[in-house]
Amino acid sequence: MSTEDPPAPRSLAEALRVRDDASLAALLRRRPDLITPVPTDLTQLATRAGTRASVVRALERLDRFALQTAEALAVAGDPATYEELLGLMAGDAPDQAVARALPGAVAALREQALVWGADDRLRLVRTARELLAPSPQHPSPTGLGPSVQEATAGMSPGRIQEIVSAAGLPSTHDSVSAVAALTGLFTDREKMRALLATAPADSLEVLERLVWGPPYGQVTADPAPRLRWLLDRGLLLPTAPGTVVLPREVALHLRAGRAHRTPEPAPPAVEPTATHRPQLVDATAAGQAYTALATVEELLKDWDEGGPAVLRAGGLSVRDLKRTAVALDVSEPVAAFWVELAYAAGLLASDGEADERYAATPAYDEWRERPAAERWARLAEAWLVATRTSGLVGGRDAKDRTLSALGPGLDRSAAPEVRHRVLTLLAALPEGGAPNAEAVLGLLRWERPLRGPQGAQGEDDLRSRLARWTLTEAELLGVTGRGALSAHGRALLGAPPAPRPAAPGHQAAPQAAPEDSAGPGDKLPVHHRPTTTAATPAPLSPPEQAVATAAAARLLAPLLPEPLDHVLLQADLTAVAPGPLQRPLADMLGVLADVESKGGATVYRFTPASVRRALDAGRTASDLHAFLAEHSRTPAPQPLAYLIDDVARRHGHLRVGAASAYVRCDDDALLNEILADKRSAALRLRRLAPTVLAAQADPATLLDGLRSLGYAPAAESAEGDVLIARAHAHRTPPRTAPEPVPDGPPVPDATLLTAAIRAIRAGDLASTAPRKPTDTTALTPGELPRTSSAETLATVQAAVLTGESLWIGYVNAEGGATQRVIAPVRVEGGFVTAYDHTADEVRTYPLHRITGVAELADD
Repeated sequence: MSTEDPPAPRSLAEALRVRDDASLAALLRRRPDLITPVPTDLTQLATRAGTRASVVRALERLDRFALQTAEALAVAGDPATYEELLGLMAGDAPDQAVARALPGAVAALREQALVWGADDRLRLVRTARELLAPSPQHPSPTGLGPSVQEATAGMSPGRIQEIVSAAGLPSTHDSVSAVAALTGLFTDREKMRALLATAPADSLEVLERLVWGPPYGQVTADPAPRLRWLLDRGLLLPTAPGTVVLPREVALHLRAGRAHRTPEPAPPAVEPTATHRPQLVDATAAGQAYTALATVEELLKDWDEGGPAVLRAGGLSVRDLKRTAVALDVSEPVAAFWVELAYAAGLLASDGEADERYAATPAYDEWRERPAAERWARLAEAWLVATRTSGLVGGRDAKDRTLSALGPGLDRSAAPEVRHRVLTLLAALPEGGAPNAEAVLGLLRWERPLRGPQGAQGEDDLRSRLARWTLTEAELLGVTGRGALSAHGRALLGAPPAPRPAAPGHQAAPQAAPEDSAGPGDKLPVHHRPTTTAATPAPLSPPEQAVATAAAARLLAPLLPEPLDHVLLQADLTAVAPGPLQRPLADMLGVLADVESKGGATVYRFTPASVRRALDAGRTASDLHAFLAEHSRTPAPQPLAYLIDDVARRHGHLRVGAASAYVRCDDDALLNEILADKRSAALRLRRLAPTVLAAQADPATLLDGLRSLGYAPAAESAEGDVLIARAHAHRTPPRTAPEPVPDGPPVPDATLLTAAIRAIRAGDLASTAPRKPTDTTALTPGELPRTSSAETLATVQAAVLTGESLWIGYVNAEGGATQRVIAPVRVEGGFVTAYDHTADEVRTYPLHRITGVAELADD
């Protein structure tokens, strides 16, 4: 190295100090937890970057190849050279794909401050090494065990010498040199091949079983000959009574130098397994979007007069969820999805009353009046950014409590990111292309590999489950159609236009990844992160998402069916709606008839009970006849006219009021008939007058009882007027939609990054500025200087006269301690006015808040 080269950094703080602002900004953008709050200087930034919580979070956000690279560095020497790392990743016969991808992985680790140092001295931060290095309690994902030096620690010197002699090496004078000689043997390919050539075949079989991990095995007090041969030569080393381990150096020889059985330098490809016409995809998605709107409306209409009660712990009971699923004619998981979607969109909430129940919010009434495309866009946007996850309903939380719909514990902060990533993968496919779900999950696992012994069986697999739910929910909501992303779904995502499928017989030329042109020794800028995947657009900001949502609504609007103003009446007392109905028609028909079946066409059935319901709502028989004549494209059938007239003729002939309750009728023969009916015994009726019967039941029970007997009573008020039973729409007070739970600190914007880097640089300048030799120079890093008030004032006044800069310790009004480099301009009234080099502006400081002062060195 020439004398002009900068000295190699001795710590992560020094490595960060030589970075430019763009590189620091990339670090803080990738690890936003490092500036919460903003560090005072680069030393504190490096310390924070090495904390366990921050390192774990950074490791969990690495792709599989970058994580494999970090795992290889954890079992390499400290420091390691690039060539040593390449050997661990590519093996003795280098894999060219690994060799091309490795510079990008190292650059990614450097950018995130997980690795520092030049290529000849690569260092993994200590916390990451502790997390990834193999140990009996935490086996390494590489399957490697401890090194010879680690495995022989605590072994008696005599036993070590016995192993050295059995391995064919000359004895040494101490254990350290003996272990070094044994390590040298195991790392020499030729000597190891010669040693293993003399091994019995069954001994080699033992090594084959341990070579890819786990490296530990059990032995008895009297090992078999095949094990004894290995133990005598140190190819297996004891770690505890009855336990042996395959040393790392031996395993690497048997693996041809590779730390991983299967390095994965490139992500798995996601190809379409089916390709549909884009028009068919859009039409299918639009049809499902309209079904989604109808389902949400039906759900909230069912809860219009007050929905299910809120559980004491919050949420919907299992019984109420089952009832909702039956009412919507869907499965319980799908019902939970619609309930949670309405809640996320702010259309549903608890009413906050003493007898707390769920009901529609005032926002629901406003939502219903908007065009269908805008209503769908609101639901889709709420789903895209929501952290509440309906797929968890029915599972158990950490305290083994059942997770209920609308209840606590359903937030998963990774959900929006996974939804966005899954839809982005769909957007990258040719237009109309539908991928295989397993291919999507494979790519997501490569981008965020599962760590830990649980693998795909534990909570670590949450991303895979979120991805599966995303594919299902996107189809339910109409974002996708037949498994392919629709045009309005693409607009909702803010994605660019879809690539066209390649012409038959031709294949699109693959685009080279940025690292394809980099050789194993090429140097890449620290602030640049090469990647093996296509660029993934970041989730949109709220203003951008609003624009994208409006664009999605515009694309969807022409695809939705126009509401109809007519139905087709049939002779079997049914009406067929060949499509969606206009709202007034649908509302009235929902009162007059019962929905019998749904689908492309909705079938309504007229019954005595449904007609009576319309009469109870204040309609007359002539109103109903006129309504049907106006909205039917077919003549009203005679049986339906007879049904309406018959129910209307008997409706209100009996009157029920509150005494406890009474029945009044001008026809005393009808009252005699009721009294004589044995089924009325439960109502406990008695005659008060020829035209009045009294009951001990309340009016509502009496009404229901008489109707169950086949009569058509009407309720009346205290004044004797017929009460009109109109549906009462119960609404909650104004409610806001639930806020998504953030996945850690938000990614800082450019303004915040610029200010944070400036503050960190300023603090670092103050803490590292050279000072004249005084008692204050014995301070530990980060400690503020301490001088008396008189000495502080004298030094500052002298600096005003000489124009020199000073290093001061300062405590602000909030108690925050900082170090600053200032050039005093004047001192008066207990304040010093100075040019602050760290803030690059003139500021005024109270003298009593300056803890101490020191002069800077002349250089």
